[in-house]
Amino acid sequence: MKWIFKGILIGLCVVAFMFAFGWVVMWLWNMLIPAIFAGPVVTYWQAVGLLVLARLLVGRGWSGGGGWGHHKKQYWKKRWREKLDNMSPEEREKFLANMKGRCGWHFRGEFGDKKDDENNNC
Repeated sequence: MKWIFKGILIGLCVVAFMFAFGWVVMWLWNMLIPAIFAGPVVTYWQAVGLLVLARLLVGRGWSGGGGWGHHKKQYWKKRWREKLDNMSPEEREKFLANMKGRCGWHFRGEFGDKKDDENNNC
């Protein structure tokens, strides 16, 4: 019975925090945007919509930890690791030397030596 009370209390706190955060965004928007940019005044639900939109466009998803981009990074990291593991040492060395010469591709210590980062002039 005690855990039910805790669950309801936590749920009410989350709802109160979301309401307060939406209200703070609405208040800040209505105090700043119309005065600085002559923009529109927003309602509470428009402010909440702005929060959701900003979170989807700029944020890291809803998970708080790695977010959506984290899973994509892990997927591609695994694919690169499999590709490099299936190469012979000579193929791997040739591939890494070729990639080192390209601007924008930097070694992170997983596929080559960390010292290669310092020698990359791009």
